Amino acid sequence: MNKDNSCPLNYTMNLIGTKWKPLILFHLLEGGLRSGILQKKIPGISNKMFTQTVRDLEKDGLISRKVFPVVPPKVEYRLSTRGKSLENILRSLDKWGLQDSQD
Repeated sequence: MNKDNSCPLNYTMNLIGTKWKPLILFHLLEGGLRSGILQKKIPGISNKMFTQTVRDLEKDGLISRKVFPVVPPKVEYRLSTRGKSLENILRSLDKWGLQDSQD
């Protein structure tokens, strides 16, 4: 955190508080996924938004990207150690959503 961002919640929301970031992070909790498979798990996300979001997550150190030297290109994403530290938050959000949607 810095002087411009002294609120811990604001800091966290700046990292993961978009529509798509928590969904991508959540789907990577079980392990690495190829980009096409990961994108299919998130209905409604466009190719452009998917690419932008995973780039942001990678830049922020929450996921890692591995490119395999094969044709056609194979790219796999997985949570970094920093990204794995969000597991409890992501699972709590999932649990809350399940409970609230049933009320």
